[in-house]
Amino acid sequence: MFGKDLLVRMLDRRDTLPPDEIALIEALPVRPATFRPDEEVVREGSRPAESCLVANGFAVRNQAIRDKRQITAIHVPGDFVDLHSLLLKVMDHSVSALGSCDVVFIRHKDLLAAMGESPHLTRMLWLSTTIDASIQRTWITCLGRRSAKQHLAHVICELYVRLEIVGLASDQTFAIPLTQAELGDVLGLSAVHVNRTLQELRANDLLSWKDRRIVILDFQRLALLADFDATYLNLFHEPR
Repeated sequence: MFGKDLLVRMLDRRDTLPPDEIALIEALPVRPATFRPDEEVVREGSRPAESCLVANGFAVRNQAIRDKRQITAIHVPGDFVDLHSLLLKVMDHSVSALGSCDVVFIRHKDLLAAMGESPHLTRMLWLSTTIDASIQRTWITCLGRRSAKQHLAHVICELYVRLEIVGLASDQTFAIPLTQAELGDVLGLSAVHVNRTLQELRANDLLSWKDRRIVILDFQRLALLADFDATYLNLFHEPR
């Protein structure tokens, strides 16, 4: 299944997965599903018996406060959106589709069986959840300490790097169905402020954003503006 191939690619970027571990991942039974834009993939308060892996498209983790929401994570193909539910049991947030999204659900009992056969694979899956936490810390810092322009630049740099890892971005170009309103839910800004911030980046010849396609015109300058350091994405290939 396509999503599992991307999971292998993402993990293999951090450490070599031997053939037997790849075979364990490929053998996992899955339940495929497709979600419409904004449709709920995982419900807050639920007790999942399976974890969800993004196969195609994007999903967002979010929490709602009255009539507003904060997007706390953007999940790209190859990401588990809720592997942590294996241990936390009760979901304290929801996950919804960003645009049309194809996923596969993998039962917790099947994941636990695969982990029981390979301590190294267990560590690699654990690594994926620790990277989620690292991204979360960086997003909190962006919300609290970076300007709107720096924050937006940082999100774009991060998405490009994460999508490049799984082969979905190249030549400083990628596509994502992210509206300005949804971007506001990521940045904690109004749609008007988001539009103004985008215009500033365009005026500085840093990026082009038309429809769903983002072209980074000068990654080095954009990363410098954002103070972007990819250390938190843990792209070091070494034994785990």
